[in-house]
Amino acid sequence: MKYLQTSIKELGVKIEISSFSTGNGTKEWHAMLHVEPRGEMFLEQYTRIRQAETILAEMPELEGAQTVFKRYFLSDSTNQQPLMQEDGSHCTISYIQQPPLDGSKVALWIYMQQGMEVEYLADQAGSTVVSHNDYRHIWTMGLMDNQGDSHQQTQTLLGQYEQALTSHQASIADNCIRTWFFVRDVDTQYHGLVVARRNYFNYIGLTADTHYISSTGIGGNPSDPKALVQLGAYALTGFQPEQQRYLYAPTHLNRTSDYGVTFERGTLMQYGDRDHAYISGTASINNQGEVVHVGDIRKQTLRMWENVEKLLEEAGMTMEHCAQIIVYLRDTADYALVRDMFKERFPEIPTVITLAPVCRPTWLIEMECVAIRESRNPQYAKF
Repeated sequence: MKYLQTSIKELGVKIEISSFSTGNGTKEWHAMLHVEPRGEMFLEQYTRIRQAETILAEMPELEGAQTVFKRYFLSDSTNQQPLMQEDGSHCTISYIQQPPLDGSKVALWIYMQQGMEVEYLADQAGSTVVSHNDYRHIWTMGLMDNQGDSHQQTQTLLGQYEQALTSHQASIADNCIRTWFFVRDVDTQYHGLVVARRNYFNYIGLTADTHYISSTGIGGNPSDPKALVQLGAYALTGFQPEQQRYLYAPTHLNRTSDYGVTFERGTLMQYGDRDHAYISGTASINNQGEVVHVGDIRKQTLRMWENVEKLLEEAGMTMEHCAQIIVYLRDTADYALVRDMFKERFPEIPTVITLAPVCRPTWLIEMECVAIRESRNPQYAKF
């Protein structure tokens, strides 16, 4: 993994980039764009970050890169997202109210690839499909519904997502690798999501005895005030079942099914030239399913890191293989401490820290990440 950080002083935008390539294979980039708050309105900050994105695309290090998906972290999604209709991107995008805690109104995560065939607006859900070596990577972001409670909306979104996958001869049970569920008022609405997802998974044959899907379920407000849940997902076709392995770290974490939740702690995907690890939202928890270090943000952060490192270890990786990190905090007052801890421990990894309550009130912090390492698996096609 290679890292690059650059600041565009005239725009007041910092760009953190990770890049991965095996030399002659497909290249991948993750970029986090942070805009310096200058006391102006949202539209001015958004304009500056969009100008920085144009400069990013023209950097020699990103020659040939095509954007696969984007996620905007917003401070007020309901009022800000309508102002962003001129984004102009054709890729799948999510807009979610998870305020960046650096004082800005917007931050941006971009995933890019080079050497693949990219199809935008590939289905009724607006997915981006990336094809190479008989694999089809299906990225679908920003699915929302505004009818009913969180249980009903989750059922509707999973049904809509299943229909989109069907158009690619795929299904949630066989092909979905990673999901994100953003929940308005997570302390009260998360339960409805959990029950609806469990019931839907039972219906399609996903149980604790088969497998679930790596996921983050976290606080976040969709732009539609009546939308209680927003869904994003990544699916893959063309792989052999043995290319996919689930990560458990049983010395540190329990199975989520022990407490009625239906997701995997992490997923490893192996290709002929590399491995991808998708680590679910991970917090300060032990292998009995108990919250560890209640009320202590520093100790919760350390235990969270330890849990993530154990999951990556099971995948044959370390934090040095991380391409990006998203950190979710419940309390804005913890930001300075957590920022400094991450800067000291992981100064190069593209990272964004947002305000987003975790699904248990006593969890003060959660993180997720994507990690990539070079690997030789000649029995599989290259990525």
